Amino acid sequence: MKRFSGIGVSPGVVCGRAVILMQRAQVLRYRILPSRIDHELGRLEQSRQRSRQQLHDIRASVAERRGPDLAAIFDAQLLMLDDPMLVPRAAALVSDTLVNAEWAVQQVFEDVSAVFDEIADPYLRERKGDVADLVGRLKMNLREGVVSPRDLLQQLDEASVLIADDLTPSLAAQVDWTKVRGFATDAGSRTYHTAILARSLEVPAVVGLHVASEEIQPGELVVIDGTNAAVIVDPDEETLDRVIREAHDRRPAAVWTEAARRPARLADGTAIRLDANIEFPEDLAAARYAGAEGVGLYRSEFLLTGGHEIPDEDEQYAIYRQMVEGMAPGLVTIRTFDVDEDQLALRSADPALGGSWIADEERGSRQGRRGLRLALAQPDLFRTQLRALFRASCHGQLRIMFPFVTSVEQIRQARAVVRDVIATLEREGVPVPAVPIGVMIEIPAAAYTADLLAREVDFFTIGTNDLIQYCLAVDRADERVSMLYEPLHPAILRVVLMVRRAAGRQRIPVSLCGEMASDPAILPLLVGLGLTEFSMTPGAIGVATQVLSERRLDDLRALARRVLTLTTVEDIEQELVAGLGRYSVKL
Repeated sequence: MKRFSGIGVSPGVVCGRAVILMQRAQVLRYRILPSRIDHELGRLEQSRQRSRQQLHDIRASVAERRGPDLAAIFDAQLLMLDDPMLVPRAAALVSDTLVNAEWAVQQVFEDVSAVFDEIADPYLRERKGDVADLVGRLKMNLREGVVSPRDLLQQLDEASVLIADDLTPSLAAQVDWTKVRGFATDAGSRTYHTAILARSLEVPAVVGLHVASEEIQPGELVVIDGTNAAVIVDPDEETLDRVIREAHDRRPAAVWTEAARRPARLADGTAIRLDANIEFPEDLAAARYAGAEGVGLYRSEFLLTGGHEIPDEDEQYAIYRQMVEGMAPGLVTIRTFDVDEDQLALRSADPALGGSWIADEERGSRQGRRGLRLALAQPDLFRTQLRALFRASCHGQLRIMFPFVTSVEQIRQARAVVRDVIATLEREGVPVPAVPIGVMIEIPAAAYTADLLAREVDFFTIGTNDLIQYCLAVDRADERVSMLYEPLHPAILRVVLMVRRAAGRQRIPVSLCGEMASDPAILPLLVGLGLTEFSMTPGAIGVATQVLSERRLDDLRALARRVLTLTTVEDIEQELVAGLGRYSVKL
């Protein structure tokens, strides 16, 4: 028996098999049943075959355009796919330790990386980058058919407890708490936003454990004792008896009900619009089931992650049409490709440009030619997407949103392209209805000129993830400063308020998306700041609906006024805890 002491943030005691989530590495580690070994091995082999085909296609294209010498750089990665130290070793880990394929690949990479780090020769040591690129490709292909960590959690076959290095509120709000009985995290404090959510759901939780996610193994029997601020691994019979006695009266974990899927309203009747963030058309069913009124953000760049080439106009049109028809009569907001040159290279007509697709969570700073900047520099790509979007607009309610905007000049250039595309379609006999054009406010330059941009567009969406990163000069991928990424920083709250006021003066709609929208501890404060439209991951909508239903607009405005007078994040968190109190979420 091993005991970890931390901070008890939500009382109660539960017991279950450990599921390990390494959120910073974007890898979920969980124990699979023996009956699922063949399934995991099949996924791993499919990932290898997809990776092999992709590398062959890239190599052939490079050889044709740039010659065999340059193409030879991909031979090493093709050989690595058959190296017994990589995929076969990961397969052995799946079979021998009963872990999922994603974690096995990650573990093998960490082991191999340690070997490269000990090599004295600089050239050989740099080959670690080739391994990292290949492992990233394998992990990308393993994600096919799996949309999020929540989908992985749905595959668990027994009652579990979640052990994580960190747990964001947006993910915590999506977890199926009928399967996950409680959680413990390395990070956190008593005013940790996820801790507030845990108390609202009456889920036992302990935070501030520092090393639990590294030392607890998936599948181990673990007791989460939120009352006594302890996590016990491999408990003895006396401890298990206590767990049974204390847990039998515990309220069943939160589940969806029809009430949670109704349109969101405050206790005084004020309507709040909750839309869904969507990455794949297959997510529409989850959005509708969760009660989303529309799609507030469809990340169209995910069309670039699955195939070998950029989808042509007809392929894009079919997908956009599926989106607007599938959400009808709700409104669908589609963001044009938010990629940079490195990400685009793998899917471009000329893969020899170099680079590869890198997921947002795996890359560092992205301050180059990206979003609308890249679209204006790649007019054929931009026009093709716009043609597909305007053709699809005939089939439902559609809005088009441009990402990474920094100036009025960019908007006017994009508007000129839009007018030309519409004129061309109409000459071809394609009817084009009026389609609102908006921008994401996600860069300080856009936020501080929001009053000017508002005159040029039909709506705003505040993209909080990038806005926080750029305002606070914090690279979320850099562990040395990632703890400074703080949504409740006074500067962030003031910027959000400034953008909301700029939109209000021009009478254009403004919504907010990102982690802040999915955080039930922050959401009431945002309503107090005057926002009434939000877009979030579908799984967070039910909790958001219930949390908002217990608050009155006057109280939230008063809360916001108090918060805006405070000078530190700690003071603001304490005010939220005192002002909002304990939620009584009863989904």
